[in-house]
Amino acid sequence: MIRPVNAEQRAERAAANEGRPTLEFSRGTPYDDYVGTEVLHGLQNTVTGLPEERAFLVTTQVMELYFGLLCAEWTLAQEQLDAGDAAAAVITLRRSSRHVEALNAAWASLSWLTPRQFNAFRDALGEASGFQSAKYRQVEFLLGEKSEAMLRPHRRSPAYPELLAAFEGPSLYDSAAALLEREGFTGPQAWVAIHAADRPDLHELAEALLDLATGFADWRHRHVMSVRRSMGAKPGSGGSNGLRFLEENLRREIFPALWQARTHL
Repeated sequence: MIRPVNAEQRAERAAANEGRPTLEFSRGTPYDDYVGTEVLHGLQNTVTGLPEERAFLVTTQVMELYFGLLCAEWTLAQEQLDAGDAAAAVITLRRSSRHVEALNAAWASLSWLTPRQFNAFRDALGEASGFQSAKYRQVEFLLGEKSEAMLRPHRRSPAYPELLAAFEGPSLYDSAAALLEREGFTGPQAWVAIHAADRPDLHELAEALLDLATGFADWRHRHVMSVRRSMGAKPGSGGSNGLRFLEENLRREIFPALWQARTHL
């Protein structure tokens, strides 16, 4: 159990320890309790035991954690936008862009994976595919990329109710557009009009959203390059044509109205 402490208690403990860290605990360390390290390190259940597979699995799990974090952040940003607090939403969106940077950096852990190394454990994974990630799909839904067909793989999953809510509810862009409309900016040229109206708060909102769009496009590009390097144009594990399917997704634009507005500024 984590026991809260205040600044005074921390100072007293540091003085009692003569500046050295506490080394004795009645049970497991507070760090292990808080982080859940025993659970986390028990999740790397590889199928083959090959070190390359472990690296693949750990990287995938790290990405899953970031998908969940992004969903939480963007849901918070939507609540802030719905409340009319564009400044708070911008702070949340800017923070989430750093999460996207870290998510993208995770591809470096797989940049070395060659076809020979991947093939050594790929067949043992069966039909498991990142395409089937419910949290990744929720990320796409929150970004406005919605397809009812993408709900079907998750109908029997515990994640389905939350995923369905994201599909049926407004996207992050919808929440931003609704805020603009309440502020009197409507129609296709709304993002252009905020510049003419000298609304730096809404201008910052546009830039924060574009940062996310750029970062997510980068994630897709790195995904394509990783697949191209590790398996080429072979069929995907989840039943798709693999690389071609990913390249088609790469061409889809996040927040297209925001990009189109740049031409008119």
